[in-house]
Amino acid sequence: MTDSKILDKIINQTLETVDQSREQIYEIGEQSRNELQALEKELKEVRMKVASVIEKTDQTQQYARFARNRLVEVSKAFEKFTNEEVRQAYEQANNYQVQLAVLKQEEIQLRERRDQIERRLINLKDTVERADQLAGQMSVVYKFLSSDLKEVADVIEDAREKQAFGLKIIEAQEEERKKLSREIHDGPAQMMANVMLRSELIERIYQDKGIEEALNEIRDLRKMVKSSLAEVRRIIYDLRPMALDDLGLIPTLTKYLKTFEEHNQVSVVFQHFGKDKRLPQHYEIALFRLVQESVQNAYKHAEPNEIQVKIEIKPNKVIMIIKDDGKGFDPSEKKEGSFGLMGMKERVNMLKGEMQIQSKVQAGTLVIIGVPLHSAHDE
Repeated sequence: MTDSKILDKIINQTLETVDQSREQIYEIGEQSRNELQALEKELKEVRMKVASVIEKTDQTQQYARFARNRLVEVSKAFEKFTNEEVRQAYEQANNYQVQLAVLKQEEIQLRERRDQIERRLINLKDTVERADQLAGQMSVVYKFLSSDLKEVADVIEDAREKQAFGLKIIEAQEEERKKLSREIHDGPAQMMANVMLRSELIERIYQDKGIEEALNEIRDLRKMVKSSLAEVRRIIYDLRPMALDDLGLIPTLTKYLKTFEEHNQVSVVFQHFGKDKRLPQHYEIALFRLVQESVQNAYKHAEPNEIQVKIEIKPNKVIMIIKDDGKGFDPSEKKEGSFGLMGMKERVNMLKGEMQIQSKVQAGTLVIIGVPLHSAHDE
């Protein structure tokens, strides 16, 4: 067997082992996630049962108090009551005491089960997170080993930089999926679960405290639903602004940059020149993402007081300028954040455009992007 065939065999065996390990890790993660969901459902039911038992206990204590008072009344004037009335008074008082004992024992058991579930949930969440992380790492390894590195080397001169960038892209994809999952679970899903729990309490509040308190609870509930809806819309908007399809690039950028300014407390000055015309869809998406990534990079890394965004749409070209007055950086030094700039360069290259980055330490950063539009008419 030649050395080449031996290497191919080793690579194939390695890929098979990595793939099998990845599948096993994925199965562990899925099993843990299914158990996690089942336990979260059970925890919700147990909490509702605890609340129900507490309510029953309160009612039974009240009835038991009435029964004890009745028994005291009978005991003080024994001769005024018949034997049957005396017997009923004793039995009723005793029955309520037995019910209270049973309810308290049930409450203790439910609380113990609740605590067990909560402890198990902590361990399961850790297992799911570790499994997702390992599965992501294994996916990175598998895709890296099975990719054609020769094609990558032809596109970028520095092979190490290209390999690292490829790994960063795959890691970013995995991280983005996890981030989206966490945002939905910790945001809208959690809030809707709270809405369900609080909605079940409204009837009890109405019975105990009256209509006004119940209406206040409904108002709070409406605010929670409104907040949850806003969070869902934000997540959808981050994935892809729907206004881009309906309104076009300039109105969508105007809305996005205004929202960005309000949420992040940084001044954003937006100017556009030329005719506000619709561009091919893939151009509008790419140009929007370039501006989005530029302002997010500036806000995240430069700590600016102001970000300026200018865009000019010419008949055959789009020119975009993004400038900030932040702390800047030395373009000759490669940093962790430089992968964001590399991603922007890749996006510009796909549009057959050009990008220039000018920056100095403590002197801000200037990004100039030029994208030709003639190819859109040629297609």
